Amino acid sequence: MLFVAGGAAIIVGIHGAEGPPQPAAAAPPTSAAATPGPAPATPSTPTPIAGKATPSNRGLEALRPAAPAQPKIGPFLAASKPTVLDIPSIGVHATDFVDLRVASDGGLEVPGSKDEVGFYRDGPSPGQLGTSILGAHVDSKSGPGIFYRLGAVKAGDKVQITRADKSVTTFVVDKVQSFPKDRFPDEVYTGDFRRSEIRLITCGGIFDRDTRHYRDNIVVFGHLTAN
Repeated sequence: MLFVAGGAAIIVGIHGAEGPPQPAAAAPPTSAAATPGPAPATPSTPTPIAGKATPSNRGLEALRPAAPAQPKIGPFLAASKPTVLDIPSIGVHATDFVDLRVASDGGLEVPGSKDEVGFYRDGPSPGQLGTSILGAHVDSKSGPGIFYRLGAVKAGDKVQITRADKSVTTFVVDKVQSFPKDRFPDEVYTGDFRRSEIRLITCGGIFDRDTRHYRDNIVVFGHLTAN
């Protein structure tokens, strides 16, 4: 795997008075009280088949195994770098993009300023098959970053990315999750390779005043819709 679990920490920031919004925690599964079900049915005597089956071509065809279903692919586009990012639900409109590479520690580099969106240039671009990675700062000493409100994104929200080829791609958010940086799963960077997906990543969780780092990463998962 190209990334290591701890190396996906995108941002270091200064926690404000209230801090950036966080994804809603998943509710623990509720264990319903055991409800007595119906008594098991008494096994019935098998019904005899009326008459003797006569072999036929139709019957033999029915016994043939079905052909395996072909995987459904798409929609997807050719490669083209992102130039504009819009997330209407949280008021994001970003036009300043920088390329990110893998750092010496095996993690992803970070953007140089709070106003830049980093694009992992060695992975798929938004709209290609596979998972495209975009990361931005949550905040900094000078104030909120581009992804300050990323934790407020909800499933079903739209993410629009304009590309260098002038196409506008629309992604639907599938889920938003928070992961501890020291247990960040590699699976975040993989997805359903039969379609185009995105991951938007920033910092979140508790701000550790000793290390000056947030302890978690917030990740938005989305997939491309037909244009």
